[in-house]
Amino acid sequence: MTAAMNTISVLLVDDDETFRTYITSQLRGEGYTVDAMESGDRLMARLRSGPQPSVILLDVLLPDTDGIEIMQKIKSMGMNVPVIMLSGGGHVKTVVDAMKFGACDFLIKPADEDALQSAIDTAVEDFAERRQQGPAAADSDGRDSFVTFNPEMRRLAEIAKRVAPTDVPILISGESGAGKEVMARYAHDHSGRHNQPFIKVNCAALPHELLESELFGYERGAFTGAVTDKPGKFELADRGTLLLDEIGEMSPLMQAKLLHVLQDGTFSRIGGRKDHSCGYENHCRDKYRYRTGGC
Repeated sequence: MTAAMNTISVLLVDDDETFRTYITSQLRGEGYTVDAMESGDRLMARLRSGPQPSVILLDVLLPDTDGIEIMQKIKSMGMNVPVIMLSGGGHVKTVVDAMKFGACDFLIKPADEDALQSAIDTAVEDFAERRQQGPAAADSDGRDSFVTFNPEMRRLAEIAKRVAPTDVPILISGESGAGKEVMARYAHDHSGRHNQPFIKVNCAALPHELLESELFGYERGAFTGAVTDKPGKFELADRGTLLLDEIGEMSPLMQAKLLHVLQDGTFSRIGGRKDHSCGYENHCRDKYRYRTGGC
């Protein structure tokens, strides 16, 4: 989905006036509708009185509150809206905690134009897909069940439920629209990491250079514009689930790097001088879920 096809309303919350002006101008130039404000209080007042936005861009630290408190308030209101966290760097724990409360993505400021638009469009598309799926029935343990009238899909759901508690990567293949992401979320919900982040990356939506920094992160000074360290999705998905969509569209070099992560449980940030173990010793490969689409 693109802004030209559907008008996407963005609610931008950041106390940096220069940043707000820049992002507002950039997104409006691409056809998005943007409403910008500087504080958490104004955000909550806007959500109570105005129409629900398509997506919220929320700074991690605001003068009157932080991302955790805002996410808790949004959740207590019963409002279901995708939230993308923004950070100037150095607040990884706050971002991860906010994602546990429902934030769908995280971007380092100043955000790359392509990465920002991709994150917004993906968040809106994923939210629309979940709404179309409708409410799911609850299992006896209170988690959503896989709703289908197809006996074969029921059989696959039972397999996913049995595999979910194990610490192995999962590959899910199938045609577009077959329900691969639904199956991946089902496995996540029935795993021991269901209270941790579920992070999705569309490997076909970003060029090679952006995809590498999105997955592995980068160190300050690694390239022009890298003014602060940025954790990648592997670090943000620590002890949760990382869903890699369309891995078949990765370049051979990126596939080789992904294989290294799966085999050794380590990776290097762009510009980094040392390997990272994803934040918890040598169990990286035991803490993630992988899948591909369209195979």
